[in-house]
Amino acid sequence: MLTRIEHDLIGDKEIPIDAYYGIQTARAKENFDASGVTLSSFTTFITSLAKVKKATALANFELNQLDEKKKNAICQACDEIIDGKLHEEFIVDMIQGGAGTSTNMNANEVIANRALEILGHKKGEYKHLHPNNDVNLSQSTNDVYPTAIKITLYEKIFELVDSMKILENSMAKKAIEFQNVIKMGRTQLQDAVPMTLGQEFNTYAITIDDDIQRLIECQQLIRQMNLGATAIGTGINSHPQYVKIVERKLQEVTNRPFVTAKDLVESTQDTGAFVQISGVLKRVSAKLSKICNDLRLLSSGPRTGFNEINLPAMQPGSSIMPGKVNPVIPEMVNQIAYQVIGTDVTITMASEGGQLQLNVFEPIIAYNLFNSINMLKKGFESLAYKCIDGITANELRCEELVLNSIGLVTALNPYIGYENSTMVAKIALNSNKSVYDVVLEKNLLSKEELDRIIQPQNMIRPIAY
Repeated sequence: MLTRIEHDLIGDKEIPIDAYYGIQTARAKENFDASGVTLSSFTTFITSLAKVKKATALANFELNQLDEKKKNAICQACDEIIDGKLHEEFIVDMIQGGAGTSTNMNANEVIANRALEILGHKKGEYKHLHPNNDVNLSQSTNDVYPTAIKITLYEKIFELVDSMKILENSMAKKAIEFQNVIKMGRTQLQDAVPMTLGQEFNTYAITIDDDIQRLIECQQLIRQMNLGATAIGTGINSHPQYVKIVERKLQEVTNRPFVTAKDLVESTQDTGAFVQISGVLKRVSAKLSKICNDLRLLSSGPRTGFNEINLPAMQPGSSIMPGKVNPVIPEMVNQIAYQVIGTDVTITMASEGGQLQLNVFEPIIAYNLFNSINMLKKGFESLAYKCIDGITANELRCEELVLNSIGLVTALNPYIGYENSTMVAKIALNSNKSVYDVVLEKNLLSKEELDRIIQPQNMIRPIAY
């Protein structure tokens, strides 16, 4: 294998001659292999890094800190990365020591070597354009890395919201489809009062929309960047006007309303926005998992369970029990939710573990937030397309459970009184008779009155007595 020699403060090292990454990236590749998941697995993060580097190059050029040829080469290299090129050169493990320095240097080296090619030089000829002196000019890992994380999260929240809207829409369609299917509502897994299957699915649509609003609120938290803070927030090694100009350039490059934080020292050490996003993802996961629990209960059986709905049959459910079909899609989504909920603890502890002017644990925060959003995105779409869209209702079963339920007596309470209702419930339960039959036997209501009261439209909404 042909190589080139690069050096750093540790010493010299051979680098594959065709590699766009350099010596610091190569050392990080050797040092960090905890997850086996490299930066290249998160393409939005790579493009976010390139956007930061392009914005800084434009700002440095405007401030006469970078000449036009270097600026143009760096910007072209960044544009190529933004367009999806060279992503395979981002080889560092997501979980790394050094507070993200290896990630920043991976970006600096790839951009520098591609820029050198654009200028007509060979990779590694850093005397013409340097990863640190030019690509990283007026920057530090400590402002580049969290800024790129926030840009990534801002974009990925849009992606997650789009997936959530898919499931919300599927639930809303089922709510309309099942709006006349009467069924028994339950509290504490006991019969409560009648409702419609449409009302049940409508609650799922509404709860998803509510979580969408919470995610959109989170986007406002991550609009504040610390770009220009450099090492700890004091802006050392940058031009006095750099912060103001790089804010404008970042807005232009991303076409997003990112702004500079009020205090860059505080912003550099603070990871509270990441904790809040993680908390909202935990909330989303808990509620999504609850929906999946409901689906599994409502479809349980088919002969010995609720059997009120049928989930699409996706695959055989047993290696020993012929004919068994399991609710595999809700089960998968349950597990996605558990994973996301678990990572919230990791993110919380990583945030708490920050010390003084920097939190060195942002790599594990980024990895878990990106991974959680990706998993949830797939979970919402799978649940919509592979489960909800194909659900059918067992209308006769739903009606049968209502008519045979002791809970039906609650609908009669305004007409026959609480004491009589209690008596009817007790007799029906002990004699295995229906509430309907007991009311007629006791002459508490005429058949005409009873039939009117237990009409579905009279049991699922407030009415005047």
